[in-house]
Amino acid sequence: MAIVDPSWPRADLWLAAECEQPELAVVGVPTSSASLSPSDADRTPAELRRTLARFSTYHGEWDIDVGDVKVDDRGDLAVHDLDMHTMPGAVEELASSFPAVPLTLYVGGDNAITRPLVKVVSGGHLDRVGVLTFDAHHDVRTLDFGPTNGTPIRGLVEEDGLPGTNIVQVGIHSFANSLPYRRWCEERGVTVYPMEVVESWGVEDVVGTALDALARECDVVYVDVDVDVLDRAVAPGCPGARPGGMRVRDLATGVKMCGAHPKVAAIDFVEVDPTRDRDGLTLDALATVFLAAVAGFARRRHDA
Repeated sequence: MAIVDPSWPRADLWLAAECEQPELAVVGVPTSSASLSPSDADRTPAELRRTLARFSTYHGEWDIDVGDVKVDDRGDLAVHDLDMHTMPGAVEELASSFPAVPLTLYVGGDNAITRPLVKVVSGGHLDRVGVLTFDAHHDVRTLDFGPTNGTPIRGLVEEDGLPGTNIVQVGIHSFANSLPYRRWCEERGVTVYPMEVVESWGVEDVVGTALDALARECDVVYVDVDVDVLDRAVAPGCPGARPGGMRVRDLATGVKMCGAHPKVAAIDFVEVDPTRDRDGLTLDALATVFLAAVAGFARRRHDA
């Protein structure tokens, strides 16, 4: 029998509460039809909602209770059965239909959702949008095989017109990319901070520098959190994770900074396959990082 302690508010109940004037929106995007490797990432939005029952709403280090944030869980977009060619247009259309809020958190799903959601945030002006990715990969694979989860950044630049100089990538791993794709990024002005730089500078300096640079040039910033940026040991449910990745605490710190930044309008969380998880490690990591974004937003609101 579950015990409900009113003095220990649970994050799942906070998310499920009804709210008339939300400040923050949460949207599930349950699709994995574009995954290069077979994936059940479409199950993640529902699994995250269940996992949040294990977490409180209190950020003890900041002394902030995110339960005070007015949230609207808008449910899941109806994209589960769509193929990778029809899914992006549906995601863009459905996500564009929601009322605007200061920050929206999208829970995927695979990384193919990032491209249409950046377009939603842009309002048709991609030259004024900054994109910050936490990712093991550049996601600039060739588009010859379709808009897969390995192509969102390339698609945004080559086909949609996002300037490469508006992109910063944090946490790129060793032996997870190719030399031609790194050169592609360099030739288009994409800023890349590999894991070596994250570890030597510290995540706060890297993310602070990235946000400052994007905010100077862009009106709005979109953040893509590919959870496979984490070390494989703490993210077995991420098919793309490798040894030598980021710690959960560091990723949470970086995402918290993004949630706190006034120009960040949307954050997605992608590439978790619950069927590959072990002992709930990856889902717990996802929940931690997700709630860190909310804590950052709570600080943004507090400091405004």
